[in-house]
Amino acid sequence: MNEQDSIDLAAMLCSRLCHDMLSPVGALNNGLELLAMEDDPEMRRNVIDLLEQSAKTSTNKLKFFRLAFGAAGGFGDRVDVDEPKSLIDALVADKDKIEINWAIEAANLAKPAVKVLLNLSQIAIDALVRGGTLDIGAEIRDGNCEIVVRATGTKIGFDDNIGKALDGSLPHSELSSRTAAAHMIALLAEQAGGGVQYAKTDETLVLGAVLPEAKDLIG
Repeated sequence: MNEQDSIDLAAMLCSRLCHDMLSPVGALNNGLELLAMEDDPEMRRNVIDLLEQSAKTSTNKLKFFRLAFGAAGGFGDRVDVDEPKSLIDALVADKDKIEINWAIEAANLAKPAVKVLLNLSQIAIDALVRGGTLDIGAEIRDGNCEIVVRATGTKIGFDDNIGKALDGSLPHSELSSRTAAAHMIALLAEQAGGGVQYAKTDETLVLGAVLPEAKDLIG
């Protein structure tokens, strides 16, 4: 990837972040305006509850994007699996129709694997437009970290361009804020010596990745 491509990708990721943050931050602004005009004690309590929920949603999204897109701490660090699990659980906390099943035995994962896990999970969550089941697993085996995220529901909403970004077949000129995260994790997996795959039916989307573990951490 050349310098201009890197700049374009960073801009698209920023656009994605801003798009996802617009709703909860906008709700905070609207709530504050209502609070300034409202005198009824019960209504003020309701508005405060909404403000607290919007603030919580904003915080959860920022924490997610910081780890999913950010480079804080360097790629060589390992992350306790409880951190990505809590971030993904928080993302679906207000989605009653999505149930998560976890299958991760390792106590920690390398940060590239965590980034891939988070982004694949986000793609799967977005695909469950009518709710369903989200199965998330990761296993360290034979020197590799194998990640599988499966979304199962009555309707799977999956942009074909996201799939092309995952397998590297989407031309850079056609990248957008919607496909930037998929492109990023495909690059991340490739740079680590691994890869990303996906398969889709009308009711199931399976996303998988294999990333070699750092040699000094295998033993």
